[in-house]
Amino acid sequence: MTKKAIMITGIGIVVGAIAGYLYYYYVGCASGTCSITSKPLNSSLYGALMGGLLFNMFVKTPK
Repeated sequence: MTKKAIMITGIGIVVGAIAGYLYYYYVGCASGTCSITSKPLNSSLYGALMGGLLFNMFVKTPK
């Protein structure tokens, strides 16, 4: 991976973690039985994973 690819994926991880925490904060799970949204750590890690994968789609691979 190039430096640019690592930067784009890293930005996606950070954006996803913030989005995951915001989802926990505003939507969350009142009963505590939801596995992802019941704790802020779980929600942030899941968001970071999804953000990294999403932003990694925009990395161009050399031919």
